[in-house]
Amino acid sequence: MTIENLAPVKERKQRKHKVVVDEKAPLLPKHEEDIAHDGFNGASFSGAVFNLSTTIVGAGIMALPATMKVLGLVPGIAMIVFMAFLTEASIEMLLRFSKAGKSSSYGALMADAFGRIGRILLQVCVVINNVGVLIVYMIIIGDVLSGTTSDGLHHAGILEGWFGEHWWNGRLFVLLITTLGIFAPLACFKRVDSLKYTSALSVALALVFVVITAGITIFKLISGSIEMPRLLPIVTDLSSIWKLFTVVPILVTAYICHYNVHTIDNELEDSSQIRNIVQASLLLCSTVYIATSFFGFLLFGEATLEDVLANFDADLGIPYGTVLNDAVRISYALHLMLVFPIIFFALRLNLDGLLFPSATSLATDNKRFALISFGLIAAVFLGASFIPSIWDAFQFTGATAAVCIGFIFPAAVTLRDVHGIATQKDKVLSVFMIVLAVFSNAVAIYSDAYSLFKKSSPRA
Repeated sequence: MTIENLAPVKERKQRKHKVVVDEKAPLLPKHEEDIAHDGFNGASFSGAVFNLSTTIVGAGIMALPATMKVLGLVPGIAMIVFMAFLTEASIEMLLRFSKAGKSSSYGALMADAFGRIGRILLQVCVVINNVGVLIVYMIIIGDVLSGTTSDGLHHAGILEGWFGEHWWNGRLFVLLITTLGIFAPLACFKRVDSLKYTSALSVALALVFVVITAGITIFKLISGSIEMPRLLPIVTDLSSIWKLFTVVPILVTAYICHYNVHTIDNELEDSSQIRNIVQASLLLCSTVYIATSFFGFLLFGEATLEDVLANFDADLGIPYGTVLNDAVRISYALHLMLVFPIIFFALRLNLDGLLFPSATSLATDNKRFALISFGLIAAVFLGASFIPSIWDAFQFTGATAAVCIGFIFPAAVTLRDVHGIATQKDKVLSVFMIVLAVFSNAVAIYSDAYSLFKKSSPRA
């Protein structure tokens, strides 16, 4: 994976202690006093890698083993690698055209190419996508810790399994404590680099899941209780061919992180590092994705569920299986808790840009910062607590907004080419990304609508 060097040699060190002054960039501080008086000398390489990687790896990781069940290991892993390369290409476009237009945020880049409407459209998509993602994260955390009831069947959460059913480990109370004790404090940071330690821990917890899954799989391989996984998809009729396309939205949205790239870049001491940061993050996340997909599908085979975490709710058939099940679920719940603030950071900044496009930097207005933060956290909490079925609704809005952010908008900026720097290769790749994104959306909307229709249809 390669991204062309985006900063001339003379300019590389000029980014040290840099100040963002673009009035079109609501995502970034605009005044030197915002960053110059607190001893901050620029974000580190490792901190930026962890923040970008945490933006990428979220709840979608648990759906990847199921894509292997549909596609088979060989095409499935190939698609994961292919989407990593395509994501890098789209990010390279964003950064190259941002440099040409001296745009210091994604919103400013869209405004440079399409005017005020372009900026607003981008910010609306980020708000829709991130609100949906955060509500889903909180729903999953509630399910893991407090349990959930589906089709009349109750699945006990970790706390209920350990201590029995009590008021203090009920869903509403657990989510309230999580919100006040974890989400609210982490939402108070005004700089994304401040989240580098929680992001590092989040990545480590994702690796814990991979290591435990790999360990269980290797143990069962040695004991001879695992069959050879299927390498290729099963294609028997038109229906089976159509089923192959239903995994496309999962893979297309697996690497969406574009809304945080500019924010991370603008906090770097040396902006030329963004090239290696993007590469390192995509390599790290691809490794996690491939390992999760491979070991998850190898372990559970054709019994792999759409959310592989649900497979860890049953007897694994190994010593200390119950302990390992709990360890997997706890590590995943903690992982999502620490992913929450990095997604929330971009959500707050984009919502501020929508509501107060001409205001001073959000970092300098404590009252506005607190009001937006409180309002968003409250909205996400209420959504996750009282409308758990919102998962279905945000499969429509989230998937559509995500592919716009990751592929349609970068491709549109390239095809618009207001600075005349796009190559023929850029334009061909842009057309391909738009076609893939539109197709992905169509598949996602159709499959979700069909699923909802089947649920609402009366049984014979």
